[in-house]
Amino acid sequence: MKIAASLLALAGSAAAFTTPMKSASVNTGLNMALSDMPGATAPVGPFDPLGLALTGSDETLAWFRAAELKHGRVAMLATTGYIVQGAGIHFPGMLSSDVSFESLSAMKPFDAWAAVPDAGKAQILFTILIAEIATESKEVHYTKGGPLPTIVFPPVDFSGVSETTLKTKQDRELNNGRLAMIAIMSFIAANNIPGSVPALVGNPAF
Repeated sequence: MKIAASLLALAGSAAAFTTPMKSASVNTGLNMALSDMPGATAPVGPFDPLGLALTGSDETLAWFRAAELKHGRVAMLATTGYIVQGAGIHFPGMLSSDVSFESLSAMKPFDAWAAVPDAGKAQILFTILIAEIATESKEVHYTKGGPLPTIVFPPVDFSGVSETTLKTKQDRELNNGRLAMIAIMSFIAANNIPGSVPALVGNPAF
């Protein structure tokens, strides 16, 4: 499970990608679009360290962008959850008939996950599955020109937001998601390989 989580987090670092283009000069047109798209901000600019935006079809590019959005959102939740758990903050009451939230908060985050009953883990994974199906089951899929995946719950309506403000919010989401992917990979490494992240050495959450 830990290895799978690491690979998923790494896969989520796919770079910022543009909407499908039909230009004959793919490389030039794509690079120009990357400079104008959400997430292309100073000091990094167009974030595509592996050059993935220059590979594959238009549908592939749209899939990469959706993957970055999804993995960034998951990484932000995971990073926040890890910090909250590591700080000992917890809900009141019982998670199950024999496991309290307080007892889980006394453990390291990965140990707390291991202590969650299998039925609880199944419910969490099922909820994730439903969210994934909801984002993929659109009338026009994002690889066919449809809108990119949005947050399922709670739903957020940006219809009344100006184009400039929306662009700023998109930049923030993408950049925060990228940082969160790096953060959660660091947390996973620190948990599994002692001393691999010097800044986290001696932290009781690891």
